[in-house]
Amino acid sequence: MNKSDYIEYWRLTAGKDWEAAGHLFEKGDYLHSLFFAHLVLEKLLKAHFVKDNASDFPPKTHNLLLLVSQTTITPSDDQLRILSQMNQFQLEARYPDYQLHMFKIATEQYAKNLLDEVKIIKEWLENNSQ
Repeated sequence: MNKSDYIEYWRLTAGKDWEAAGHLFEKGDYLHSLFFAHLVLEKLLKAHFVKDNASDFPPKTHNLLLLVSQTTITPSDDQLRILSQMNQFQLEARYPDYQLHMFKIATEQYAKNLLDEVKIIKEWLENNSQ
């Protein structure tokens, strides 16, 4: 695989995860929908990492703020706020004590509002990774 193949891999799998996020939201599984939305942002940022760095292998991290800091893109303060907010839906959301807390936060309206904001960042990342 070459650099463009790796970038395409991250973009393609992000697209599939975005579809899954939508299906989960439609079924009322708001927490898992946000978990998949986090994966979308993570994968698109990893595509940017590969594009912007010599290495074809992004760091093994789920931290969106760390990933964006290792690219050449410059998110707005609002985009950074959303990335920070989305960080709470990564791995820790899989553990029972934290997951119970997150189920209470991830209401339908909360998830809808956050997914709307993620969609804007997703499109911005997609349009800037060519």
